[in-house]
Amino acid sequence: MKQQNSGFTLIELMIVVAIIGILSTMAVPTYQNSVIRTQVSEALNLSASIKAAVTEYYQMRKHFPTNNQTLGLADSQHFMGNFVTAISVEDGAIHIHLGNRINALAKGKVLSLRPATVSSHPENPISWVCGYAEVVDGMSAAGQNQTSLKPQQLSPACRSWKK
Repeated sequence: MKQQNSGFTLIELMIVVAIIGILSTMAVPTYQNSVIRTQVSEALNLSASIKAAVTEYYQMRKHFPTNNQTLGLADSQHFMGNFVTAISVEDGAIHIHLGNRINALAKGKVLSLRPATVSSHPENPISWVCGYAEVVDGMSAAGQNQTSLKPQQLSPACRSWKK
């Protein structure tokens, strides 16, 4: 009678370990980018009141505030949260400085939100341009984009959509 071997050989086990290693090296960066996107979206929530203040300032004065003090806000370092170390306003643009408990790959990076108005009718409501996203035709954005995060670390709304 022939005895049947039901175990795995060393070669088969090494192949399985190699495949798992390859898959994990591909999955870790994707997972980290997903974590950063989630943390950045929470950081964006902190800027909601500042966006409202910039919008109100523009509607009353027909130009954008030059900095936090012009807007009547506290210094930038006083706006902080779990993933934010400061929020500054420069020529209407809002710059969110990331840090504190954020993923190490995003620590020290910046995400910019720029107000955009319809060029021919500046009294129309303001739209906000996030990160690397381009301004649509017929609109112009105030301030500079200082975003330093990688595009894959941002939500699709904050990425460039023109080719």
